[in-house]
Amino acid sequence: MGEQQIFTATSFFSLAGVAGVAVAAVAASRALLPKSATWQDKLTFVWLAFDGIIHLIFEGSFLYLSTFGRSVNTSTGVFAEMWKEYTLADTRWGVSDPTVVSLEILTVLGGVPLCWYILGLLVKSDPARHYWIVVLSVAELYGGWMTFCPEWLSGSPSLNTSNILFLWVYLVVCVLASFAPWFMNSIWVVIPLWLMVDSYNHIARSLREVAKIKRN
Repeated sequence: MGEQQIFTATSFFSLAGVAGVAVAAVAASRALLPKSATWQDKLTFVWLAFDGIIHLIFEGSFLYLSTFGRSVNTSTGVFAEMWKEYTLADTRWGVSDPTVVSLEILTVLGGVPLCWYILGLLVKSDPARHYWIVVLSVAELYGGWMTFCPEWLSGSPSLNTSNILFLWVYLVVCVLASFAPWFMNSIWVVIPLWLMVDSYNHIARSLREVAKIKRN
């Protein structure tokens, strides 16, 4: 049997699609945010736009292919081929694993609308966004933990590290980051943590100012 190909056309187009989403998110921030927006708000907007589109298109396609008796492994089409590529690294995504599908239901049906809602608050410069940013960030971190922790505890029988692409792009970064699979998923831990700290500072500062006014 010949050596397994490290990088395929499907790999290229899948990762190029992710890059295209990032470009679209940046363009949307420039078009929709007020010119007075801080760099923190700009970064938050880009992240939430990117996050929402990824969840809707990529993970939404997985959810469609994995419910009502369907599975990635038995499906055909562009998105099926994309997810079949990922299943070479983590077989759970090809067989409609109940835990993975359950988490994706929450991600797509809950996380996506919340992303759009927060984006609307950002455009209006509504500080109420900080509460919802914390809610979304906690959900992202919890979803990642529940995606990989059961696999670790059972000895990672579904993971394949025999290929450089699978190991370093599809698995290592996201396993170390404890979040659901896709390209460079450490950002789904690093950025939500940063957002939580930033929003905590805004909320705490506002409450302290209110408390100070009341005392005076």
